[in-house]
Amino acid sequence: MRIRASVAVVGGALALSALSVPAAQADGGYGDTKITKVVVDGDNKVQIGTSSPVTIKVSVTATDNSGIKGAQPFDLKGPGYGWEMTGKPSCTVVNSTTSTCTASVKLDPKVDYLSNSNAGTWYVGAWIDAKDDDFVQKDKAGSFSFQRAAKLTANAAPEPVKKGKTLTVTGALTRANWESLKYGGYGSQSVKLQFRKKSSSTYTTLKTVKTDSKGNLKTTTTATADGYYRFSFAGNSSTQAVSAAGDLVDVQ
Repeated sequence: MRIRASVAVVGGALALSALSVPAAQADGGYGDTKITKVVVDGDNKVQIGTSSPVTIKVSVTATDNSGIKGAQPFDLKGPGYGWEMTGKPSCTVVNSTTSTCTASVKLDPKVDYLSNSNAGTWYVGAWIDAKDDDFVQKDKAGSFSFQRAAKLTANAAPEPVKKGKTLTVTGALTRANWESLKYGGYGSQSVKLQFRKKSSSTYTTLKTVKTDSKGNLKTTTTATADGYYRFSFAGNSSTQAVSAAGDLVDVQ
């Protein structure tokens, strides 16, 4: 993150200085320029793991009666003094009054000193200029979820199993720890046990269970037909939604 210039090591932990974060600007503008839409990575969700760089794409649509001239680099700000700035946006004309300005920034968890406290709701700050020198500036033009990547497993046993007998399904929910650069268990989270028949493409929820303190899952269900069992986690503002690969069980 851009805070890396002021990172200091204190007692083996990273201390992040708020002095490195730009001061918030008041919303402002002149004339009839308006921001009408902000989209980050297509669905306003960004997931980052522990090893691979991620490029965040930001698109801001704006309108003015004279047309849009350009945009300043976008500010991305979030919890834990998180701050990033995109490159210079490139604006594409939609029509005579409207353009969509797009820019990106790359984050690498191995070098950008991400803190787990950075996960959560982030905001896009945007400054858009119109051709007639009107402009608009918004500190929170849009928002997105900045999420720790997650993994989920599922295993059903015994295999094969007789119809009407009990199946035990186990698994684990883990998520990226940006400070240790490893995945760790995500405890006390609600996860759905789901099933789909071998001949179907649709999963049905059988029950909701919770992970233990280490992120482990264990529950039982009754075997009814050949099919796939999986766990599914809905995600939240800080952690990615994820579903396990289905485990096929042969019912005899």
